[in-house]
Amino acid sequence: MARPVIVTGFEPFGGEKSNASWEAVRLLPDEVEGHPIHKIKLPVVFGASGDIVEAAIRELEPAAVLSVGEAGGRTCVTPERVAVNRMVARIPDNDGAQPQGDPVVEGGPDAYLSTLPLDDAVSAMSAAGVPSKVSDTAGLYVCNQVMYRVLHAVRSCGLKIPAGFAHVPYTPIQTVSNPERASLSSELSSAGLYSILITSLA
Repeated sequence: MARPVIVTGFEPFGGEKSNASWEAVRLLPDEVEGHPIHKIKLPVVFGASGDIVEAAIRELEPAAVLSVGEAGGRTCVTPERVAVNRMVARIPDNDGAQPQGDPVVEGGPDAYLSTLPLDDAVSAMSAAGVPSKVSDTAGLYVCNQVMYRVLHAVRSCGLKIPAGFAHVPYTPIQTVSNPERASLSSELSSAGLYSILITSLA
């Protein structure tokens, strides 16, 4: 059996009733290019979210890892280029933690670059009718922490695999009370994620 692919999304946070990342992830099929897709819903909690995905990487030794977060205000699917070794929280996480500059991994590198084929993934998404572009910042909140922990775990395990992070916009239902917010359907976001996976496994 082919090694699995790990794809993660997040639970709701910040008063929202849903999280666009998980809505997109849960719509993915059960396999891609013969690889089972192992979907994980992560808590929006510093530390715990990274622990969960790192444990899954060590247990499953996946063929690829794609973590996904929600980025309100963005207009398209944005695979991220870099994760930095810092945590800064504008609002508390779902456990009430609000770090202000702590390292993600004590003594770890200042940053990790995504090992996803970013430009090819954007081209594939565009060809599939999904608006997309590469982003140079995953922020400093829980999303960045998860991206950093994923890349740190992959390196620590000696895995030579495509791994990284992508943000998706709000879903339309999240913009009902504020129609000026940008949004993208979960179906389109999910199609974008699938394109990233296909390209990464090529």
